[in-house]
Amino acid sequence: MARRKQAKTGKKYYILKKGSKVSIFTGRQPRQAALKAATRGITDIKLRERGKRNRDGTYTIHIFKGSRKRVKVETAGAVRWLPNEVWKPTVKKVRVDRIKSIR
Repeated sequence: MARRKQAKTGKKYYILKKGSKVSIFTGRQPRQAALKAATRGITDIKLRERGKRNRDGTYTIHIFKGSRKRVKVETAGAVRWLPNEVWKPTVKKVRVDRIKSIR
């Protein structure tokens, strides 16, 4: 029986904490995870990569401003189950912070 190597997907997990609620978004880069958070209507996005710590013991926090708007879907190329309008997210990276500990 031959063993196959698993392809490395490069998918990372980013944690978004709002008060006591914790959400996990996936993506190859933090921007991709921030777009997913903006689709849900979150505007102040602060993402930390799960399990990742810098060499100096700090954590990197990616800070984005997000928004979303409703856009009409072109019916010519769309699948039938897709609604007429969908949310289109936009994000802008504000800065990157480094913190010593996670609260």
